[in-house]
Amino acid sequence: MLTKNYLAIYAKSFNWAGFFLPKKTYEKCSALYDFCREADNIADDANKIEIKKDNFIKFRNNFVNKNHDDPVIKNMWDLINEFSISTKIVDDLFEGINSDIKENVKLNSKKELLIYSYRVAGTVGLMMAKILNVHKEQSLKSAIDLGIAMQLTNISRDVIEDKKNNRFYINESFEDIKTTIELSEKFYENSFYSIKEIPLSFRFSILVARRVYRKIGYKILNKQNIENYKKSGKIYVSNIEKIIETFLSIFDLIKLSLINKNDDNINHDHNLINEEINLNERI
Repeated sequence: MLTKNYLAIYAKSFNWAGFFLPKKTYEKCSALYDFCREADNIADDANKIEIKKDNFIKFRNNFVNKNHDDPVIKNMWDLINEFSISTKIVDDLFEGINSDIKENVKLNSKKELLIYSYRVAGTVGLMMAKILNVHKEQSLKSAIDLGIAMQLTNISRDVIEDKKNNRFYINESFEDIKTTIELSEKFYENSFYSIKEIPLSFRFSILVARRVYRKIGYKILNKQNIENYKKSGKIYVSNIEKIIETFLSIFDLIKLSLINKNDDNINHDHNLINEEINLNERI
């Protein structure tokens, strides 16, 4: 899910990349993060399932009813109004988080995995893109792809920990982990050229965040087998590695500026998601 672990890693990666964002834009992105974190914390706390369900319903109702006494909800509605964010996207996020408020969670197909990843993270990528003033339809779809890619990375990283919490997004085998990372690679690739549509003052920050998060998947693959994976503990990107990835992002920025290719001809892997969710209505 959009777990505390995911949010923590995402926050570290984004905070590192956020150094390159204008202050006001960074604050708006942080307001989105705070909203997602508060909703997600309900599903991840130590309360019993019934209490979690009640707390989640209260939070969702407070959002729907525009309870501005809660600054997190007020700030989120400010973002929705300022950037014309469809509330269907927020509803999708809620559906994803709510699907984890169970004693046991099990995904059984690629379709379920992609729909889940869209709901808990593709939604965040889409809303973030709107805050960064991306308007082109294809580019917004690519923003969804980046969110999905990051979630697939997260799922691949936390198989053992998720199992302890009775959450089985993929099987506990290195082959399934590897397959999930390979799937994430397609979504990372689809996200690249759309970054050209992000205003220049925001562009480098997203390139850095993309590289830093993607690095986690490469480090997982380097474990080569499930035994090494289990022994490795938390797989994260060190500060030295972040500096290297930041440096390499300069070349990504140059590549984007020199190549005429854009995202018009990208074949987004959204067919399975669109069987259940009309993404065009969200964009």
